[in-house]
Amino acid sequence: MNALSCLAPEVRQYLVVTANYWAFTLTDGALRMLVVLHFHQLGYSPLQIAMLFLFYEIFGVVTNLVGGWLGARLGLNRTMNIGLALQVVALLLLTVPSAWLVVPWVMAAQALSGIAKDLNKMSAKSSIKLLVPPGAQGTLYKWVALLTGSKNALKGVGFFLGGVLLVWLEFRGAVLAMATVLALVWIASLMLLKKDLGKAKAKPKFKDILSKSRAINILSAARLFLFGARDVWFVVALPVYLAGTFGWDHWRVGGFLAAWVIGYGIVQSFAPHFTGRKGGQVPDGRAALIWALLLAGLPAAIALGLDTQLSPQWVLLGGLMVFGVMFAVNSSLHSYLIVSYAKEDGVSLDVGFYYMSNAMGRLLGTVLSGWIFQAYGLQACLWVSSAFVLLAAVISFGLPRHRTATDV
Repeated sequence: MNALSCLAPEVRQYLVVTANYWAFTLTDGALRMLVVLHFHQLGYSPLQIAMLFLFYEIFGVVTNLVGGWLGARLGLNRTMNIGLALQVVALLLLTVPSAWLVVPWVMAAQALSGIAKDLNKMSAKSSIKLLVPPGAQGTLYKWVALLTGSKNALKGVGFFLGGVLLVWLEFRGAVLAMATVLALVWIASLMLLKKDLGKAKAKPKFKDILSKSRAINILSAARLFLFGARDVWFVVALPVYLAGTFGWDHWRVGGFLAAWVIGYGIVQSFAPHFTGRKGGQVPDGRAALIWALLLAGLPAAIALGLDTQLSPQWVLLGGLMVFGVMFAVNSSLHSYLIVSYAKEDGVSLDVGFYYMSNAMGRLLGTVLSGWIFQAYGLQACLWVSSAFVLLAAVISFGLPRHRTATDV
């Protein structure tokens, strides 16, 4: 507490927001891995496992739209704290006896977790816009990249944590431990987070949840296909393939996915160094287009490599590491552009609309991950991933070049 009081108010709030986001992300990543591995162990098919996350993604779409509106009316501090509280409840719902853990119950708990995740994420990303001076676009890019990258690195730690906790405490004990820790974080957040952060001067009407900005609409469409391209292989197909085809145990599956996401998060944090910030210049729509085009052929190349005489483990794992680096830069660019394009007053409305598209991409990718993998295998998932990235690149042609939020 004393150390925080010595810092500038904006930095203190940034640290509180980031700490909340970090804590939430650890439990979110761990819970994802716990559910995938636990229900795979129980004999669920890939499509059945994907369906467990269906409501998680569907409610994420709704939450981002409504959550942005709530954040503008109530303040981002409240929506962030509501998200933390809902995640505690979602975790506690999964501590019931094993006989109760039927598909509808787990889907309901995942739906609540999806609402919680997107309230927390929307609140954190929107807050950054308000904590950086309006003209400091370079600083904004660095802060967004740091928040996004550190969050994803911790999500990777969460994947590993989920695998470890499943072995150590089993499913029920693991979930109860996470609920206890997150409840303590929620109490601290209630005490430390600034009141009325992000509350709009004029209360927006419900019809304002739909973005009227051409740039944000285009970026949102590109984001949908970008994240569909990741989740079509990552959510269900990859962990089940690693466990079923390579014979990896929970530790190895959780460890690899953790390493992938940690590396992905680290690259996101350093994305400003990779995207040519020369003379104070920050990325624009052209940068988003170029990086999407660079990524588009990579999943297809991995799929083709699996048909060669090369070791499938080396082809898949090496290829996915390269994909992680390229995807991280794409994701970080998008995260900066939405915060840059968003209006400062009622920022959560624009950010919420954008992350609604992000959630739709995850929903599409999750369902396709289970269905395509079960019907056609991992290579088909990778081909769909390439097609989705190419669509994101085509859509990015319409993004503005070096224009600020006031210009769009």
